[in-house]
Amino acid sequence: MGKRGKPKGARAAEAGTSGPATRPRSPDTGAAPAASAGAVVLGEAEPPPSPPSAPSVQAAPPTRRRRGRRSRRKDKVVPLWRELPMLAVIALALALLIKTFLVQAFYIPSGSMEHTINVGDRVLVDKFSPWFGWTPERGEVVVFRDPGGWLGKKQSDDPPPGLKQVKQGLVFVGMLPSDDEQDLIKRVIGVGGDTVACCDPSGRITVNGVPLDEPYLYRGNAPSEKRFSVTVPKGRLWVMGDHRGDSADSRAHMDRPFQGTIPEGDVVGRAFVVAWPFGRVHRLPVPETFGNKALSVAIPPPTPVVMGMVGAVPLVLLRRRVRSRRRMPDLWDRHRPGNVRGTGRKSSRQSCGRPVDSPDRMPSGLHGYEEAPWGKS
Repeated sequence: MGKRGKPKGARAAEAGTSGPATRPRSPDTGAAPAASAGAVVLGEAEPPPSPPSAPSVQAAPPTRRRRGRRSRRKDKVVPLWRELPMLAVIALALALLIKTFLVQAFYIPSGSMEHTINVGDRVLVDKFSPWFGWTPERGEVVVFRDPGGWLGKKQSDDPPPGLKQVKQGLVFVGMLPSDDEQDLIKRVIGVGGDTVACCDPSGRITVNGVPLDEPYLYRGNAPSEKRFSVTVPKGRLWVMGDHRGDSADSRAHMDRPFQGTIPEGDVVGRAFVVAWPFGRVHRLPVPETFGNKALSVAIPPPTPVVMGMVGAVPLVLLRRRVRSRRRMPDLWDRHRPGNVRGTGRKSSRQSCGRPVDSPDRMPSGLHGYEEAPWGKS
């Protein structure tokens, strides 16, 4: 008969067993009810897949945008004309610091040190070592302030007012040499305690009786045309130029106090290199002749004073020992058996007849002698 005459429920049940499953419709609306989560509808192998949810897009917080704007502002290149004033101030500050504490350049206007240092050369002077107790040594080339009367007052043309202040500022930081700079440059020949004389039979200058070989002298110059003999006081220096025929050094001021020597406190520093021009760049080392150990050995040491101190020490110790023995009372003398001195007590049989200086007896302060604890039986 087919499906005619059968109720709708029987046809649905029969269709569920033989064909694909169909969802029951709601009796009110006629639509299929929604399946509950996790329930499997009859005739299906697995629940229908849920539709994919759209991805949630979160907007970036406004703070990130602000940070990005700030970073972009920082990455902007600052124009060079804005940085030039700051660079100039830093450069001047560093130049002033270097000139004051480390190294300073000096311009050489005269030929007193030719041909070691020529006119127009610039030398670098070490100003760092004097801060740590450096003192000039023989053979070093030093720059020192005028001790008084060595240089005359220079007359220079004053530049215009604006240019004058600029020049003074550059001179102050060490970028330009001063026109009225009262500094000199010479070589140290003798230090405090040395005896510098001219000349030996060969015409050489001697230091403490040791002749100097001076290959650095100006060609054709004698070590000195003037005869002299000076003992350098302590804390002072005897200086001479390498161009002896054109140098008003210590020899020219022997009529002044201290016989032309200069104080060590006036030394600015040691010149260690010629830095300009580039074709004449060279070091200023100490010549080998000043490395002779005889220069220092020849200085007579204070032998009488040293020997007197060596002999006085044992005599003083012997005298102190004798005086200490005289002051020590004679405590370990003998005494007769009976009362112990200073006490009303009788001495024991063990101590009677024994000298008080026995190991069984010991002093007891102001009360005389008592028996030692180790002597008791």
